[in-house]
Amino acid sequence: MLQDKDRIFKNLYGDDSFDLASAIRRGDWDGTKTIISKGKDWIINEIKKSELRGRGGAGFPTGVKWSFAPKEPKEGRPHYLIINADESEPGTCKDRDIIRYEPQKLIEGSLIASYAVSAHVCYIYIRGEYVNEGKVLQQAINQAYENGYLGKNAAGSGWDLDMYIHFGAGAYICGEETALLESLEGNKGQPRLKPPFPALIGLYGCPTIVNNVETIAVVPTILRKGSEWFASFGKPKNRGTKIFCISGNVNNPCNVEEEMSVPLKYLIEKHAGGVVGGWENLQAVIPGGSSMPLLPKSTCETILMDFDSLIEAKSGLGTAGIVVIDKSQDIVKCIARIARFYKHESCGQCTPCREGSGWMWRMLERIGRGEADIAEIDMLMDVTKQIEGHTICAFGEGSSWPVQGLLRHFRKEMEDKCDPDKYYQRENVI
Repeated sequence: MLQDKDRIFKNLYGDDSFDLASAIRRGDWDGTKTIISKGKDWIINEIKKSELRGRGGAGFPTGVKWSFAPKEPKEGRPHYLIINADESEPGTCKDRDIIRYEPQKLIEGSLIASYAVSAHVCYIYIRGEYVNEGKVLQQAINQAYENGYLGKNAAGSGWDLDMYIHFGAGAYICGEETALLESLEGNKGQPRLKPPFPALIGLYGCPTIVNNVETIAVVPTILRKGSEWFASFGKPKNRGTKIFCISGNVNNPCNVEEEMSVPLKYLIEKHAGGVVGGWENLQAVIPGGSSMPLLPKSTCETILMDFDSLIEAKSGLGTAGIVVIDKSQDIVKCIARIARFYKHESCGQCTPCREGSGWMWRMLERIGRGEADIAEIDMLMDVTKQIEGHTICAFGEGSSWPVQGLLRHFRKEMEDKCDPDKYYQRENVI
């Protein structure tokens, strides 16, 4: 497993100060000018070779995304880099700790990424509830300006970069990159149809690259230590280190940096102090934030934590927000609570998501109360299929996946709650 010398985030638990001097002592801003002097193509190729995939949930190859930006800006169409810090996925809190304990990694990574995609302006779109984290980040940005790491000739690289923080207003949907761009422009946060993709037509109609906080924060270390070093962790197409957020019914909820493809059981037992009541008390685990389908205990015994392994298990790595559910929990009510969250956070643009998320929540509530007919379980699956694949953005699909996971692995628990003497009446379903 990952050794301390290979950890990218040396201050993940806030044992040291976040200030610039402490960050430099930990190795940040070491040779940034030299890295940038090697050129845009070298930087993008190194990130491609490292096999770094986006850490915000989708897992798209970072170097490939950067290469989509036009090589040189056209007159009147500047390029932008946007950092997505709108971390609103239940069960996920990794970006929060990076911002408040390791902000200089994010700022240095933003400078390198901005140069690679020919951007002179970087916006950090931060979750509105992260008030204190935003203050820390602003202090870190101010220190970077005062010491020449931002602004004109940033870090002596010959590249100019200005960085701004933009607070969101608490909308989950603004974590979707095109809804984020709409919000940044001052519009209602609703996703755009793609294509066109933001890399060509993004913020203010200009080429824009949107990346997650963790994705950008690991870039400087990859370029300093080499793509081969980063690619030495994990499996092919699932390389590098990753911050896992472990919460729920564990003895020691925590964020921990480990290598990709680490066994889920090892993460829970080694870093989170094990399941409350012991491993045999485990009922299920949500492996990648609340939008990912849960996994039953039998799968959790051997599953590896990476994109491809979890897709094979009909779930996903997502944001790597691991939520552990023990046998004391009513699994149907747990998923009903998640369904309620997605009903509340639907932006309402797409009818299948706007209406379907409410249907799923109400049906799960009825099943949980023992008021449903057994035929409604199949109807619930039908509702999820009406949403999946029929919305503008993936967040609509993300509302249906937890319900599908429940139906896939805990159908018997749902059937046990249904009233066998109750006849199915269509008008009473919703």
